[in-house]
Amino acid sequence: MRHFSLNISLTLFLASLLIPASASAASTPAKSKSHKRLARRSGHYRSVRYLVPRSTASRLHSRRHMYSNPYTSPTFADSTLGDSVDGEDLVVRRAAVQALGPYNGSVVVVDPVSGRVLSIVNQKLAFSSGFQPCSTIKLVTAVAGLTEGAITPESSIHISRRVSFDLDHALARSNNYYFAKIGDQLGFEKIEHYARLMGLGEKAGWDIVGEEPGTLPLEEPKEGMGMMTSFGSGIYLTPLQLAAMVSVFANGGTLYYLQYPRTPDEIAAFQPKVKRQIDLTQYLPDIRAGMNDAVEFGTARRANYNSASLPIYGKTGTCSDTRTPTHLGWFGSYGQIANRDLVVVVLLTGGHTVNGPIASGIAGQVYRILGEQNYAGGQQTASAAAPLLAAAY
Repeated sequence: MRHFSLNISLTLFLASLLIPASASAASTPAKSKSHKRLARRSGHYRSVRYLVPRSTASRLHSRRHMYSNPYTSPTFADSTLGDSVDGEDLVVRRAAVQALGPYNGSVVVVDPVSGRVLSIVNQKLAFSSGFQPCSTIKLVTAVAGLTEGAITPESSIHISRRVSFDLDHALARSNNYYFAKIGDQLGFEKIEHYARLMGLGEKAGWDIVGEEPGTLPLEEPKEGMGMMTSFGSGIYLTPLQLAAMVSVFANGGTLYYLQYPRTPDEIAAFQPKVKRQIDLTQYLPDIRAGMNDAVEFGTARRANYNSASLPIYGKTGTCSDTRTPTHLGWFGSYGQIANRDLVVVVLLTGGHTVNGPIASGIAGQVYRILGEQNYAGGQQTASAAAPLLAAAY
């Protein structure tokens, strides 16, 4: 009996030695994976030792890529350096400077029914040769699409199988595909025509010292018409040009020469000067609705500080300007303060953190500050009294 028990114990002992060996042989792939995991942790296995330094190098490369900044323009700066305040409405200027805060950018405030510039913060930037307009170009695309019959206010463009946008929502949400389709359909010559009609490619001002005109391309940009009509590829826009263009939507179809009187005599002698009349009567309600909805629920919600008593109409833009290079945040808008219409344009330059929604928030603060002060300014001049200095386009 004792020998039988001993034999059983010996048999079990030998089996315990054999079972792991056979199990190990049968599970070679799992063992290999286990060895690789171990090698990654310790680096002891020569066959996979290279994984450790390669993984480390990959992580370092990813971090360099993550924190690299391709933009040369600072996000924050004193944007008032070098400005001359001669002739400016100082109430408006103080509101614009306060709203802009530490950001590197420009704020332009214009009377849309006369074309008088009330204040320019960062005049050097505002007078420059321009930047890519980003999605603010969609205002031009909307005018072209409606006038040429490529779209109607009620027609929708399918964005995906279950999503379609009409003009109102496409402006409010700044949908790129919607406006790219219009550009592809109309082609370069028609888009260039309406861009020039709205004041792009030429100086916005009347004898404003230092102003540059921005640029319109001579042919379709290499990125294609869709990028031109949704992001403004190939176009360079100045804050003054955007202010003049938004004034057209504010006043009902008059493109004024912007004037920037700097002395008491110039202010006393100021008279509006009309560049051309643009017949937008049929389409203004629909474009304005999209601009207002951008503030109500779209990309410009930050501008909406108190829309119940003060509706604001605007269009944001966000993109990278490859010529500079800098990241851009645009917002062109108009609103009313104490029965006085104002156009407020904001351009931000800097790193990837600047964008159109932030620019819209700055414009909203300008309106808020002036509203709290019950700003009325001087008497606005009726557009009917302004002489037409250029033929209608």
